[in-house]
Amino acid sequence: MNDTTAKPALPDRLSINPRSPHHVEDVFEHDIGITFNGKERFDVEEYCISEGWIKFASPKGLDRRGQPLLLTRKGTVEAFYK
Repeated sequence: MNDTTAKPALPDRLSINPRSPHHVEDVFEHDIGITFNGKERFDVEEYCISEGWIKFASPKGLDRRGQPLLLTRKGTVEAFYK
C-alpha cells in the first residue's frame, strides 16, 4: 500500500477545490504534505511550486458565494507525499 511507484507525480499547481481546473483527483488518494519556507503547513488550499505561492483560507472572511476568502503568501513551496 505504501508503494511509491503507484503514486502519481505531484503537479506544479494543485488545488483541493473540486471545481478548480487545477484539481487532480488521483493525487488526493494519498497523503500530501506542503512545506512553505521550511515549515510544514496543514491549511493550504492551493499551491504553485514554480511561482512560489500558497493560498489558505481566511479565518473569518467569506467571498460573495459564501466560501472562505483565500489569502496568498509568497515564498519557497515544496510538496511531498507523506
